Amino acid sequence: MKNEKKKLTRRDFTKLSAAALGSVPLMGFSNSLLQPMSQPKEGIQVNLFSKHLQFLGYNEMSEAAAEIGFDGLDLTVRPKGHVLPERAVEDLPKAVAAMKKYGLLTTMMTTNIIDANDPQSKQVLETASGLGLTHYRTGWLTYPEEKTIPESIEDHAQKLAALETLNKRLGLYGGYQNHAGNHVGAPIWDIPQILKNTSSLHMGCQYDIRHAMVEGGGSWQLGLRLVHSYINSIDIKDFKWGQKDGRWQPINVPLGEGMVDFDLYFKLLKKYNINVPVSLHLEYDLGGAEHGDSKITIDKKEVFAQMKKDLSFLRKAWQEA
Repeated sequence: MKNEKKKLTRRDFTKLSAAALGSVPLMGFSNSLLQPMSQPKEGIQVNLFSKHLQFLGYNEMSEAAAEIGFDGLDLTVRPKGHVLPERAVEDLPKAVAAMKKYGLLTTMMTTNIIDANDPQSKQVLETASGLGLTHYRTGWLTYPEEKTIPESIEDHAQKLAALETLNKRLGLYGGYQNHAGNHVGAPIWDIPQILKNTSSLHMGCQYDIRHAMVEGGGSWQLGLRLVHSYINSIDIKDFKWGQKDGRWQPINVPLGEGMVDFDLYFKLLKKYNINVPVSLHLEYDLGGAEHGDSKITIDKKEVFAQMKKDLSFLRKAWQEA
């Protein structure tokens, strides 16, 4: 019965998500706001993580993302982001207006929000909801040394349940990202535990295959099988193991040049009926754009070209899987 409930939730989620989609980018942008709603290109909605365009203002980044071919932007609304949390009321409408001007979907944002009782977090989410954004990534949780891990999991489960209550009232879908390292959720088995008090609809998981493979190695398929019903958005990036500064570590690379088996991954996403908003990340060397620098050391055309290359790979891989 529990699995059946999850499937019903997934269908409800798909219907609700589809209702939030705007027009896809067109060849000409003058009438983009008048175009009817349509489905994402190739059956997948790809948003560019705006962190990689933080050397551009709202209009310039929106124009570039649209011309490259993205459906939308995953807007950084966090410290050092495109929109600072303390200025969300003033600046988030400006960013959204610029995105709409160029026919981009205003679906996703990345935040540092983790506490439903924080006044600034509430203000950010209320503003985003009023502007039509639907999906956001939360901040990260930790395992403090003064508590046992089970104790921390109980605290985190309550915190995310409270966040889901707020999300439900605002019509938002929060996603906690599994991130490699000493983070809650790095072992993917954490995800069901910290979300056990939620319905997994308005507070779920933003699944990251790169981080899942770094931590899970050959068991990532089991991890995906475990958490697939919690996924309401995904990150896409690639990596390989290599030596840097004298030690072995994951090295970020362009899509298709690393260890992620995108064909198998996308086949599994389709098997589990997961077609949710996607955020494309480019974390490899791009003259500082990979880090979200406000000034980059290479020509922006090189950055745009690599974005287009990764986007083309992603769309083809999804279509062929």
